[in-house]
Amino acid sequence: MLRRLLKNNLRWKRRRRGDDGQAITEYGAILAFVACLIALAFASTTSGFAGAVSSTFSTVVNQLNDMCQQAAASS
Repeated sequence: MLRRLLKNNLRWKRRRRGDDGQAITEYGAILAFVACLIALAFASTTSGFAGAVSSTFSTVVNQLNDMCQQAAASS
C-alpha cells in the first residue's frame, strides 16, 4: 500500500514538472504573435509612426557618419 502511494506521488510530481514547460511555450507563442503584429503594422504603414522611426534612424546614421568623417579629418 505504501509503495503504491509513493509511486502515485512520484507520477504526480512528474506531471507537475511538465506544466512549467507548457507555460514557457505559451509565453513564447504570445511573444511571437505580438512580434508578427508589430512587423505587420510597420509593413502596412508607409507614413506615420513607421516613417517617423525610419526618419529618426536615418538622422542618427547621418550624424554618426559626419562625426566619423570629422574625426578622420582631424587625425
